[in-house]
Amino acid sequence: MSASRLTLAAALAASTAIAAPAFAGSLDNTLSEPEPAAPVAVVAPAPLYDWTGPSIGAQLGFGDIETENAGGVEGDGGLYGLRAYYDYDFGNYVVGGGIQYDESDIDIDGAATLDKVFRAGLRAGVDLNRTFLYGTGGYAKAFTEDDAVSLGDSNGYFVGLGAEHFLTEKVTVGGEILYHQFDDFDISDVEANATTANVSVNYRF
Repeated sequence: MSASRLTLAAALAASTAIAAPAFAGSLDNTLSEPEPAAPVAVVAPAPLYDWTGPSIGAQLGFGDIETENAGGVEGDGGLYGLRAYYDYDFGNYVVGGGIQYDESDIDIDGAATLDKVFRAGLRAGVDLNRTFLYGTGGYAKAFTEDDAVSLGDSNGYFVGLGAEHFLTEKVTVGGEILYHQFDDFDISDVEANATTANVSVNYRF
């Protein structure tokens, strides 16, 4: 082998020896293990609220009364009373029924006084876990006291909308807007309609 070829081979060997550590270092850096990721916080699922079961509560409201065929007499004022329900929770919706009893002292322009209101009806609506939105309706009866006229009592009906919301696992708050129609008074042809709005606090068993 000529001297020039020996010199070229030696130069190549030297350059390879110099480059090898640098390449090895670069490969080591490329294959180094990644830093561990920060742990992901686990969020506990929201508790599920069950509307199945009985409940009792107290309510406070306001009523507005208008009449037909009675000279246009009307009146408004407060109501307060008790309520009791039993509901069934089917997952996405709730169905139930119950009764309400309100005391009142609404003066109907001096003709009579609304003394009591009784309701018995059904309700059904959407289960939003902690909140229950519903429509309601059923039988209602108005009790009056005589003033200028002897109006008597009347059977009727009510319809309305309401909502109930869990504050704790046992206590709920609610609200309703109800429309009533009464046309069975002792005086023929006298009709009355009443719109009430109430709020309630309830204990669910």
